[in-house]
Amino acid sequence: MKKLFKSLPFRLILALIIGIALGLVVNEMVMQIVMTIQKILSQIIMFAIPLVILGFIMPSITKLGNSASKILGLALILAYVSSICAAFMSIIAGYGIIPHLHIVSNIEENRELPKVIFDLMIPQIMPVMSALVLALFIGLAAVWTKAKLTIALLDEFQKIVISVVTMIIIPILPFFIGCTFCGLAYEGSITNQLPVFLIVIIIVMLGHYLWLTVLYVLAGIYSGKNALKVLKHYGPAYLTAVGTMSSAATLPVALNCANKAADEGVLRRDMVAFGIPLFANVHLCGSVLTETFFVMVVSKILYGMLPAPGTMILFCLLLGIFAIAAPGVPGGTVMASLGLIISVLGFDANGTALMLTIFALQDSFGTACNVTGDGALTLILTGFAKKHHLKEQDLAIDL
Repeated sequence: MKKLFKSLPFRLILALIIGIALGLVVNEMVMQIVMTIQKILSQIIMFAIPLVILGFIMPSITKLGNSASKILGLALILAYVSSICAAFMSIIAGYGIIPHLHIVSNIEENRELPKVIFDLMIPQIMPVMSALVLALFIGLAAVWTKAKLTIALLDEFQKIVISVVTMIIIPILPFFIGCTFCGLAYEGSITNQLPVFLIVIIIVMLGHYLWLTVLYVLAGIYSGKNALKVLKHYGPAYLTAVGTMSSAATLPVALNCANKAADEGVLRRDMVAFGIPLFANVHLCGSVLTETFFVMVVSKILYGMLPAPGTMILFCLLLGIFAIAAPGVPGGTVMASLGLIISVLGFDANGTALMLTIFALQDSFGTACNVTGDGALTLILTGFAKKHHLKEQDLAIDL
């Protein structure tokens, strides 16, 4: 029993259940305390994310040496292709399914969450995308200039960041997830809003699982390894993504899951250290798949018709680019692409409001698809490194 309570998946599920149960019965005063704790924990987690990105990507690039530019280019191409292919699959499903659905757009009002007792401001040292770009620039420049002192400092910095993740971030995640779901249950998102679009969300989730199947099958074929040995470790990352609704906040757990696959020799540790933090911010296949289907649903509800195929194709090609630049935070994809929704699809204020609402209902599952898909892309990177005889670097990352 003691071993079970130490298991991260068990603690995450337990936190989720307790959070929902409390949210259905607690009063406003208790919710103020819960929301204050959730806000503080959220800021601590988000503060650490730029450090994780810097601490993992920069040393990984320096250890990849002259192969770094090639691996980076491949990773970005994989992320973009995965996202737009998922979007195209969603388009096909949309034109085939949506005309036959009877969807009611009226959503019951949620109960308003109480304000936090106090707001402890813990701003990030830099935005997530700034950290990602800085990590790429510093890592590549250190390789190009053969800056030995900088490379050694980056190795030390990585050890410090690993300690922060293992001793602080991962232990507080169950409490953060519990508080988040407590808030969702209290305001009524779980009991009131979800049934309205339940059938649409189920369809989208099936799309997530179908696309993950495609990714892992292709990754297994290309790498020549058993992709299930990667996927089987991703349960904690999936649950964490469902609770945090953020690829960035899930990053420490995702690294832990991928490292377990590396322990079995399926993934290379250097590809894990480089790929997982990068993909957490540029690979948003689940969110793109979801947004594509949902814009078609909203268009049918409000405007009585589906967008033209040419318009949807243009939207998806551009959305793939916007997804790479979108922050891995809750709602990051849809917020970054609001300009596309308005300019390409012609949505008005009502359309964007409904789009934001329905997207928020399933944001956690789209994020979970993003995070889980990162394992497949990392397996492809591992296969690429093997096929091109890239020497494996010794990255002692143990979360």
